[in-house]
Amino acid sequence: MGGVVSCISAAFRTIGDAIMAVISGIGGILQAIISGIVRFCGIIVRFLTCGYCGGKRHGGGTRHGGGTRTRRSRV
Repeated sequence: MGGVVSCISAAFRTIGDAIMAVISGIGGILQAIISGIVRFCGIIVRFLTCGYCGGKRHGGGTRHGGGTRTRRSRV
């Protein structure tokens, strides 16, 4: 009788492990999708705020002028 109970217990444990693996897989897929959406939104925000869109209003990382230039002429 103990062998039958042990076999049924193992079968239920296996079914539970399979269900948990499926749930864990679904959770991983959802986490990857949500993470991708968040990263995409972050890229769009950075694109709109760092000066690449609509001209160089926000700096954009280029420097114009700012130094003194002296020219030496040959005599």
